[in-house]
Amino acid sequence: MSDKQPEGTGEPTVPDDVWERFARDSERDIRDSAPKEPSARARMVTERLRQQDARETERASRRNARKNTQRTARPEGWRTGPTWREMDGRAARRRRLWAIIGVPLALAVVVVAMKPSLLPGDPFGTSADASADRTPLPAETAAPTAPPSGTNSGSPTRGRPFAGSPAERWADGAAGIVVPKATAVGALTKDQVATGLRQTKNLLVGANLDRATLRGARPGTAIAVLDPRQPGMIHDVNRRLRAPDREHNPLTLFSRFDPDEASLVGDVVKTRGRMTFKEGKDASVAIHADYTFVYPVSPAGGKSTVVTRTIVRRVLEITLLDPRKFHVTPGRLTIAHFAEDIGNSACDVYDGFLHPQFGSATAGSAPPTGPTVDPYDRSRDIQHSDTSDCGTVSRT
Repeated sequence: MSDKQPEGTGEPTVPDDVWERFARDSERDIRDSAPKEPSARARMVTERLRQQDARETERASRRNARKNTQRTARPEGWRTGPTWREMDGRAARRRRLWAIIGVPLALAVVVVAMKPSLLPGDPFGTSADASADRTPLPAETAAPTAPPSGTNSGSPTRGRPFAGSPAERWADGAAGIVVPKATAVGALTKDQVATGLRQTKNLLVGANLDRATLRGARPGTAIAVLDPRQPGMIHDVNRRLRAPDREHNPLTLFSRFDPDEASLVGDVVKTRGRMTFKEGKDASVAIHADYTFVYPVSPAGGKSTVVTRTIVRRVLEITLLDPRKFHVTPGRLTIAHFAEDIGNSACDVYDGFLHPQFGSATAGSAPPTGPTVDPYDRSRDIQHSDTSDCGTVSRT
């Protein structure tokens, strides 16, 4: 190798051994700095370590999840509780629930307070005898053989005006006047008999249950069913109402109270009796009506708590005549006989009104001189209107 420079270049020359060493060193540096492919064992070790790290990470995640669940399901501590919004929500639900339950519950309490016997077993012992004593009686179909044997407990009040009376089991008002089934009798057809029975009930209602009549007004509905062709009947009725006296007493036919002295308690008058019919003379129909009416009354004004009862029993004999043979008005009634029995009214007062006694004798009335009678006893014969004795009632 020559150390001389080539002519005409002007650049120094590099000896061959230097170039050879430079090339060898450069190749070694390039080989050392280049990426190396890992061996198969190195790859296995690396993968095992990666899987182990993944398992550890998964176990740690599961432990954290269990801890969070335990913290969520842990019972509330005695110092801790739900957040205020949860409490407010629960309270609102409770209020809605009590609003739904509270109204029926309050109504049930009121009903039980008014009628404790509705409770199973009757824990207050209020219905042992009262409920049985107040059971409505069946309609009367025949004459009783004895007076009512027992009475309900208690005394009459404005809320229970029939307490202590057999009438508490009787029917209310017109419901107690049961009209029998009509049949053809004598010369009268079934329809004619039915009309007579219905008009007899109208007469009883108008004379003894009509509110205007009971307050002392003219008993127009009762008079309207009477036959104007019956000699002297309408004239006699008008005379009794216009100028009542001992001989012309309207109480023989009508129940009337002086509104300045007494007022009815409640809207119910108790009624019990029976109505029958059969063939009479001259192929007529004889209707028999026997009824007792019980009137609860209090001193006029409506402020008194004193309540008593006046009892009136009436017997009527009605005759239905064949209009083809007799001078009568079809559909009107002919009264053949009437009688009354009055309990708890002043004696020897003939002003056309009933005068109940409220605990003591009514002023201006005579003391009773007749026998003591039970006004509820429907088994005995009624006293006739011409009886002069005024007796004492055993109960009202």
